[in-house]
Amino acid sequence: MGAVAADHMLPRGAQLAIGGVLLASVVAVAAVRFSGVTIREPDEAAVAMRELRFEDRADGSVIVIDAPSQTVIHTMVGENGFFRGALRGLARERKRNGLGSEQPFQLIGRADGRLTLVDPATGQRIDLESFGPTNAAVFARFMTDAPATR
Repeated sequence: MGAVAADHMLPRGAQLAIGGVLLASVVAVAAVRFSGVTIREPDEAAVAMRELRFEDRADGSVIVIDAPSQTVIHTMVGENGFFRGALRGLARERKRNGLGSEQPFQLIGRADGRLTLVDPATGQRIDLESFGPTNAAVFARFMTDAPATR
C-alpha cells in the first residue's frame, strides 16, 4: 500500500505552493475584514418605504402593524422561521442597547427590486435578497398589504 500511496502524492514543491496560496488568501481576507472596509454592492435608490412594528401575541402569532396608521396589516401564524429569526436578531440588538420596541422598523424597496429591513434605532440592517427570493417574499408582502379587515 505504501508504493501505491507514493505514486499519488504531489511533489513537495507543489504542496508548498498550494499551502502558500492558501495562507496568502487567509491573510488577505483577514486584512480586509479587520480594516473595517465594507464590501457590498451600493444600494439603489429607495422607491418605497414602509414603517412597521411587530408584536407578539399570547397565541404565538406575530402581528405586523403599519406604524403611521397603527393598523394591523398582517398576522403571521405558525413557524415562519426566517421571519422570526430576522426579527429576533434585530430585537436582540435593541435589547443590548437598552432600547424598547417603540420605534418602528423600516422596510425599504429599492429601484433594482431588492428589499432592506432597517432598524433606525440601532442602525442594523438586513439585506433580505441575500437570503433568497422565497425568504425576501415573506417581507415583500408587507409593502403592499392593506390594513386587515376586522
